[in-house]
Amino acid sequence: MPNTTTLAQEPGASISKDIEQLCIDTVRVLSADAVQKANSGHPGTPMATAPMGHLLWGKYMRYNPKDPHWPNRDRFVLSAGHACMLQYSFLYLTGYDLSLEDIKNFRQLHSKTPGHPEYGLTPGIEVTTGPLGQGFANGIGLAIAQRHLAARFNKPGFDLFDYTIYAICSDGDMMEGISGEAASIAGHLHLGNIVYLYDDNHITIEGNTNITFQEDVGKRFEAYGWHVQAVEDGNDLVAMDRAIKAAKEETTRPSLIRVRTHIAYGSPNKVDTAGAHGSPLGADEVKLVKKFFGFDPEESFVVPGKVLEFYRAAGEKGMGMQQEWAELFDTYKKQFPELALAYETALQDKLPTGWEKKVPAFRVSDGKDGKLSTRVASGKVLNAIAGSLPGLLGGAADLAPSTETNLKDFGSFGPVDPAGRNFHFGIREHSMGAILNGMAVTRGLTPYGATFLIFSDYMRPPIRLAAIMKIRPIFIYTHDSIGLGEDGTTHQPVEQLASLRSIPNVLVLRPADANETAQAWKVALQHSGGPVILVLTRQNIAILEAGSYKSSGDVSKGAYILSEPERAPELILIGTGSEVELVLQAQQKLRENGIAARVVSMPSWELFEKQDDNYKQRVFPKGLKKRLAVEAASPMGWHKYITDEGDMLGMVRFGESAPAADLYKEFGFTVPNVVARAKALLGRR
Repeated sequence: MPNTTTLAQEPGASISKDIEQLCIDTVRVLSADAVQKANSGHPGTPMATAPMGHLLWGKYMRYNPKDPHWPNRDRFVLSAGHACMLQYSFLYLTGYDLSLEDIKNFRQLHSKTPGHPEYGLTPGIEVTTGPLGQGFANGIGLAIAQRHLAARFNKPGFDLFDYTIYAICSDGDMMEGISGEAASIAGHLHLGNIVYLYDDNHITIEGNTNITFQEDVGKRFEAYGWHVQAVEDGNDLVAMDRAIKAAKEETTRPSLIRVRTHIAYGSPNKVDTAGAHGSPLGADEVKLVKKFFGFDPEESFVVPGKVLEFYRAAGEKGMGMQQEWAELFDTYKKQFPELALAYETALQDKLPTGWEKKVPAFRVSDGKDGKLSTRVASGKVLNAIAGSLPGLLGGAADLAPSTETNLKDFGSFGPVDPAGRNFHFGIREHSMGAILNGMAVTRGLTPYGATFLIFSDYMRPPIRLAAIMKIRPIFIYTHDSIGLGEDGTTHQPVEQLASLRSIPNVLVLRPADANETAQAWKVALQHSGGPVILVLTRQNIAILEAGSYKSSGDVSKGAYILSEPERAPELILIGTGSEVELVLQAQQKLRENGIAARVVSMPSWELFEKQDDNYKQRVFPKGLKKRLAVEAASPMGWHKYITDEGDMLGMVRFGESAPAADLYKEFGFTVPNVVARAKALLGRR
């Protein structure tokens, strides 16, 4: 067994070292008990990292358990989410709305203590962490948000936003590639408001990390531009306290503190073994743990009164800190009323009055030969509304010129200009997504990030986690089909639309033209309950000028009748994105052949499903089952809308490298083919 804890007397505190030791050991035993009762979970890391948690919750972090959303609280991220009993223990002990019964209910149905921390479910959880590395990158987003809010709102004598982002990370976090991407960005941006503690316990599920991981992590992070320290004994509170203090004082670089710990510290037979990673210790071993720490082996979930008193007092300090902040903000409101109102509006998730009046309407004359790509239209919308929406900010993964996401009237975020609203994420799609999530959980900000649709595959974990958290980053994906042309199969998306639509709580919008793109931005900015994905074209497509068709349409309903025939329709043509132009042309050709076809533009399945049955019946009458959907993507999922009597023209194999016009012809996205398939549905030639 490694050496026992060396304790640090908190300056000015009257509490004894013995009680401080009892506090740490209580967290260890509580974690072991909860995992054992659930017969599921990870006891080893909470037992090893309890001293870290004790210093953070007991001394360093600013928080108010009675108001977990206090704007200037410090943020804590448990990137090693499997060790969640550590966090749950401290949330309960310091007075958050989490009871001992909740601890006993660990990992049970509908409990507030799930197997990994979940944002919005458990008070005090800042982000949902599960897949390793995600929390690490979320913290970078939280740090960016703090710097940006401070640059926008802080004034001399009014440091409204000066909070710190703390995290505990694991060996697994350090192995995941996303952490390297995010660490590189953080070092480049000089984010000195980050203090990460790396739990270097040398153990993963398969055994000792030396079977796969022998690099010098500290040197790697120094190369990223981080301030790196090492504490060789995770039980040495004096050394760890000194390191955290030094990290706090370092304001120009993010800080990493490598702490050498021993997984399942206190367990005679499981310490430093993979058996303590992801599995209960076993009832007999838990009793030995309790004996080691001086607890009664026959009692469970014991929290000594002095321990609860210590941590509740630590939590109550935050109430006073928040009160001081509130008084500062009241004075701020008198001196800077417009800024104060802007922040209060943002806190209520309200958009500034009149912003929607800035959204442009497009005319045929606005494009070349009446055509405009939806990526260009999106860029025009962004720049038209940016001045009215100061919380709107974002960028691209080295593709701003291609995705049209640069805000032309605003600078780039960085150490020199933290008020800048353009972000250069570099070729780091995965970390871009997770960083956006960290920004999105910060009230007052609406972040967006862009790349090509095919590279959404690199962003799937943060998209999914945003959906689980029901937060609203806006993901802009351009070059959305074979229409991008010569780049070929590797860059032409086929299965991406279907897979993104399959994720719960995700709103996918594929607008048909510039005006639908403008409406899509309105929908995106007013949406809540999950991330928004805008899917946009590279190629120019026809501008559908308002008033040119039977219906001006409403993107917010997901699908609408764009064009009606002169008489009762015999079939329905359904299109999304660039293919709407194609079905409109096919409708005209069918008209010339005496066939009446309705055209439905369907930019969003998710929005359409939210409509009432009467509206759905108007768009897709049950008696009109001859339907042809046209979308240059996988046909998966379309059967629900086309019925057994319908057909779908989509992509059933990967694309090719050729000019877009040649590809559309090769794969049948032509007026003659659409007309032929429509006629076939009706049994005509």
